[in-house]
Amino acid sequence: MANTQALWYFESVNLYNILCPHKTKDMDKKHEFRAFKRDQIIYRPEEPSQYIYMVAEGRVKIGHYLDDGKEVVKAILTKGEIFGELALAGEEKRTDFAQAMDGETTICPMSIDDLKALMWEDKELSFRLLKLVGLRLMRMERKLELLVFKDARTRIVEFLRDAASWKGKKVGFETMIPTKLTHKDIAALTGTSRQTVTTILNELKEKNLIYFDRKKILIRDLEKLA
Repeated sequence: MANTQALWYFESVNLYNILCPHKTKDMDKKHEFRAFKRDQIIYRPEEPSQYIYMVAEGRVKIGHYLDDGKEVVKAILTKGEIFGELALAGEEKRTDFAQAMDGETTICPMSIDDLKALMWEDKELSFRLLKLVGLRLMRMERKLELLVFKDARTRIVEFLRDAASWKGKKVGFETMIPTKLTHKDIAALTGTSRQTVTTILNELKEKNLIYFDRKKILIRDLEKLA
């Protein structure tokens, strides 16, 4: 493990510098990272909600199953992002599943009591965790709206715009989204097919609205992306 993984941190909401080493030093002695293989289940629906988790390495898929058994993907999380946070809000049993997506996926678990102790000591941490939960609820509402009212092309374009807002980095007039998402992943997140995603992304690329490869998506001009 890299030394930075000895700390409990959350890159996506800028909490790395808030959790000072002396606050986690004692916890580190009893802390264990958990390794998962590709497609291995981290937790299933109806399991007790005992931990909050952080992705230390690899990717994790969060989703649920419809009554007919169909899988619905809610999120694909990468290094530094947390999941299972509804346990903080009183969730007693999981309603979703969490599944490792990469061959070397490493998860950092923290018990509810340990995290509550940190939150009690650090009000800024409490605020940022609350913000994280709020942002995720907003994203879910946005996704439901797109799935119900928008066509496939609009859903994919809006996914790119939302990803740019959530994780994008400005590079001059362009916006770079670092991502390992495959076309299949984007299809699962937008309720479309892999073929549809490939067709629409290639169309946007031909119009010089975006550029993409296996590690990033580059949006030329967000205002023109439509």
